[in-house]
Amino acid sequence: MTTTVLKEPVRGDAPGAARAPRRTGRVRRVTLPYLLLLPALVLELLVHLVPMVMGALMSFRELTRFHIRDWSTAPWSGLRNYRVAVDFDAPVGKALLHSFAVTVGFTLLSVALCWLIGTAAALFMQDTFRGRGLLRALFLVPYALPVYAAVITWVFMFQHDNGLVNHVLHDQLHLTDKRSFWLLGDNSFYALLTVSVWKGWPFAFLIVMAGLQNIPGELYEAAALDGAGMWRQIRHITLPALRPVNQVLVLVLFLWTFNDFNTPFVLFGRGAPEAADLISVHIYQTTFLTWDFGTGSAMSVLLLLFLLVVTGGYLLFTSRGRKGADV
Repeated sequence: MTTTVLKEPVRGDAPGAARAPRRTGRVRRVTLPYLLLLPALVLELLVHLVPMVMGALMSFRELTRFHIRDWSTAPWSGLRNYRVAVDFDAPVGKALLHSFAVTVGFTLLSVALCWLIGTAAALFMQDTFRGRGLLRALFLVPYALPVYAAVITWVFMFQHDNGLVNHVLHDQLHLTDKRSFWLLGDNSFYALLTVSVWKGWPFAFLIVMAGLQNIPGELYEAAALDGAGMWRQIRHITLPALRPVNQVLVLVLFLWTFNDFNTPFVLFGRGAPEAADLISVHIYQTTFLTWDFGTGSAMSVLLLLFLLVVTGGYLLFTSRGRKGADV
């Protein structure tokens, strides 16, 4: 006769004990990505946040070359640097206001042209034809080139005596009466705009082309059967479908262009012409050429606040537009 011995349940065999490893594994899966991102987040804060805070503190001090060795010894000036920057009747404020107006006009034109050319090129590339892959690669060359190499090439092309631009416009096409100075005077604005658009439109082309891949081809086929032509298809199908992509694209292009320092600095050097005096170069000149670090820091903080306000207003406006479209 077999006798069955009943064991008392061990604490580890309790129902709750099996759940503990599961909870631990779940917690590890949730926290592991954040732990892996933590070093990069700390470095980002050190690289961006610390200089930002230091610059904001410098803007409240009368920081000149005499205190640059130890900026904490500079006298506290309060809001004086900000009052100097926004006093548009004084030379410093008037120059800053002119630079701001030039930057706004330049940014609006550059973003509009980049978006227009990039969208047109992306729509053109939707059709299948021989050599399309090679042409796509060529379109992305300006975006892939290093900024300094690309802009220095344009510097040689804009030369007065032996530049390619004057050679084509004046010697070949005879569109100008004489050779133009593209890096001086009012022409410098158009030279800067040309380089900025040439360098920026491939990014718009790449983003719009990626967005077009998500539009079903059946929509175009149905529209064609209903008698809609190419322009009506673009207006009623393509542009509405690309609205979320374009909202992000325009914002990114605006921030990149408004803050662009490399292009004008390489194109014109330390002293940009008055017609191409972008605010990034203007703040650099105020800070490092006149050694007025306090006023330059105040201008940087004002620029940051302006971009935050514009970005917040743009995101609020576009989010309301999306909610209205969903309703």
